[in-house]
Amino acid sequence: MALGLRLDVRQTQSLVLTPQLQQAIKLLQLSNLELRQAVDREVGENPFLVPLDGEERRVAPRAERTPGLAGTPQLPSRAGAEEALPEAPPVGADQRLGLRRTAAQAHEELPPFEDRLTRPSGLREQLAAQVRQLDLPPAVRAAALVLVEEIDDDGYLRDPDTVLAARHALPEPTVAAARRAVQACEPTGVGARDLAECLALQLAERDRLDPLMRRLLDNLPLLARADFAALMRLCAVDAEDLQDMISEIKTLNPRPGASLALEPTELAVPDVVVRRTGDGLWRVELNAATLPRVLVDGAYFAELSSRRLRPDERSYMTERMQAANWLVKALDQRARTVLRVSKAIFARQLGFLENGASALRPLVLRDIAAATGLHESTVSRATADKYAATPWGTLPLKYFFTTAIAATSGTESHSAEAIRMQIKRMIEREDPVNVLSDDQIVAELERSGVAIARRTVAKYREALGIASSVQRRRQRALDAR
Repeated sequence: MALGLRLDVRQTQSLVLTPQLQQAIKLLQLSNLELRQAVDREVGENPFLVPLDGEERRVAPRAERTPGLAGTPQLPSRAGAEEALPEAPPVGADQRLGLRRTAAQAHEELPPFEDRLTRPSGLREQLAAQVRQLDLPPAVRAAALVLVEEIDDDGYLRDPDTVLAARHALPEPTVAAARRAVQACEPTGVGARDLAECLALQLAERDRLDPLMRRLLDNLPLLARADFAALMRLCAVDAEDLQDMISEIKTLNPRPGASLALEPTELAVPDVVVRRTGDGLWRVELNAATLPRVLVDGAYFAELSSRRLRPDERSYMTERMQAANWLVKALDQRARTVLRVSKAIFARQLGFLENGASALRPLVLRDIAAATGLHESTVSRATADKYAATPWGTLPLKYFFTTAIAATSGTESHSAEAIRMQIKRMIEREDPVNVLSDDQIVAELERSGVAIARRTVAKYREALGIASSVQRRRQRALDAR
């Protein structure tokens, strides 16, 4: 076989992700709030993008606008426009178009006012402030401030003093004194090693920590199991005295730090709004209040193009103009895709809109992809981190995709979320004396036409944060005391 060099021409097909397509995919999977931030960054970098804050806002001529967005190259649209602007020393420059930013523009780069507000102090900050006000030796005060940082959100300092002393290279007596200092702070009970010590600190403050109560705290596992006979025998009290002691413990706070722990406030801003119209139909529309709106300033581009510019400046202008046009098209395509997918979802979940979660139907990405003609990955991106405002609350679009559970009669299957809600209602309505076990719930569901395994019922019950039948029975026995 002879070896040689040869030049061939072949025609093949391949999928190439252009930068524009990559940007469109990225924008599609963003929520409206994330999208606004991304568009704001683009506006800050592109001189031919103009944000529209409202429908009635009109785009002013370039010379009448505030001189530039943060970080955006600027060039006056007509001769003498710079003279009409307030004089300010230059604080930045962009060599691509020979432009500069003024101090007024630099001020616009400051974060929004609400982002500069002081956040409220949390548990550790308040405990540290109290420790600093105590009359303590300097070494103990320093150790107490270190221990404050070790406290968890419930207010517990669970590690023993020996472990804390070794971890921070402190003498164990100093750590013990520091723990007592922390336990002297408010709320009472912080700095405890365990639940028994936390409750003991609160009872001691009320002068109710007598030997019988301390014996009860030493046997909290028996109290959790509602073993009242063993508790009466160990504490040497009758049923009436034990009931009084249990009632006293119920008034205590097992998580003293939770009231001061800072929890981040997460606001679910809807991307889609579903509402009933006057004729009884359901209307699905985008939340226009959260959608960013931008305009391509073609007049400014045309004016700059008529000037004498260097080749690199003209190349930069053309590239920015193309990027601006593509961003506007990508935003429009994203809005159409999200709305299209949302309409397909609620067209199949009309029962939910009418009757709530119990009427949810099984739904998977493949169903919406077939209905819209889109790929499953596109549907997944269009529903990622998106929320819908419905008559039953603001819920993520992913909430409406639920797996199917077979029916005993072989007819239409049931939604897993609907079954979870049915289990929750059954437990809420159960007889306090005859608590439903998981096997009884399975039998009840089978009578209603749902074929489900016991382990699935247990999984759904745990996901709802509902205790087992044994734990519920014990809790109700304690509540009855």
